[in-house]
Amino acid sequence: MTLRALAIGGFVLAGLLLMAVEAAARREGSRVPTFGDLCAYVMRYQVGRVPVGRIGLLGFWWWLGWHFFAR
Repeated sequence: MTLRALAIGGFVLAGLLLMAVEAAARREGSRVPTFGDLCAYVMRYQVGRVPVGRIGLLGFWWWLGWHFFAR
C-alpha cells in the first residue's frame, strides 16, 4: 500500500467518522452538538474586538484549500 493510498484512506475514515457523529448529534435528545452548532460557537469567539474564531476558521479553510486544490 502506498503512502498516498494510506493518506486518502485516512481522510475517508475521518469523513465517515464526522458523518457518524453528525448523525448521532441529530438524534432526538442528543447532547452532542451538531457541526453547525460547533461552527457557530467558534465563529462567536472574540478577543476584545478581534474576531479570532472567524480568522481561525478562515485560516483553516485556506489551509484545506491549499492542500487539496493547489496541486
